[in-house]
Amino acid sequence: MIRTCLLWCLLCFSAAAFALDPMPFKDRDEELRFQDITRELRCLVCQNQNIADSNADLARDLRLEVFEMMREGKSDDEIKTFMTERYGDFVLYRPPMKPSTWLLWFGPFLVLLAGGFLLIRHIRGRQRARAEATSTAATPSTGPDDPNEMIP
Repeated sequence: MIRTCLLWCLLCFSAAAFALDPMPFKDRDEELRFQDITRELRCLVCQNQNIADSNADLARDLRLEVFEMMREGKSDDEIKTFMTERYGDFVLYRPPMKPSTWLLWFGPFLVLLAGGFLLIRHIRGRQRARAEATSTAATPSTGPDDPNEMIP
């Protein structure tokens, strides 16, 4: 019974331990702007999470950095530029279109085209092999029907 109570208390208080730090926003617009910016920035240590959803220490530090930059009056673009200069384009969920990110933007289409090309090539090869097998089966044999006739 005591173990059950302890487990229940642990589960109840663990959610509070993982809650994000509250930030003193001026108004609702500032909070929405903060949420928009932090949703567009990738957590650098988590798998596929933005810094708004991540519980990692680095994500918490980046949230604070974004909040302080907002308080300094920097625009969204200035904040994203700062993060990009510091951590590279990887920090953005929507990286800009530039030569260094072309593979990221067009790579999936190239893989799709290559897969389509290989699929068509495979289907044509099977059709060609089936046509050859059908033509050899339909062609009458020119040799003797009984293989023993060839033996002198």
